[in-house]
Amino acid sequence: MPVLLGARALRYLGVSVAALGADMGAFVLLLRLGAAAAPASALAYGLGVGLHWWLCARVVFDAADGAARWMQKLLFVGSALVGLGLTVAIVGLGARAGFDPRLAKIAAVGVSFIATWLLRSLVVFKPRLAAA
Repeated sequence: MPVLLGARALRYLGVSVAALGADMGAFVLLLRLGAAAAPASALAYGLGVGLHWWLCARVVFDAADGAARWMQKLLFVGSALVGLGLTVAIVGLGARAGFDPRLAKIAAVGVSFIATWLLRSLVVFKPRLAAA
């Protein structure tokens, strides 16, 4: 079982902050351009996910090669979809309940961060055992 705290977690946190900056910047821009909160959160999240993959595969986890790398990408996208679903649901419900969409987005960030960190640490970039 990979260590869930430590240097890797700190690198993941740094990468997440960079991706979050891109995500939140795009989200606020889209809101100012008149986009509805839930679709704006989805588009912005997608931008953040692209940056997150690029950084994660380079500075946080060991990236695989060949077919295994494609599997990592697919699993990463799957984990991103879990985060996206949580984000859109929380922002959409928050906006419908009358909360400022930016506050709902901040709540969604925390929930999504924990869910994707666990999925990526335990599933997506799980160290593979060498063939015996």
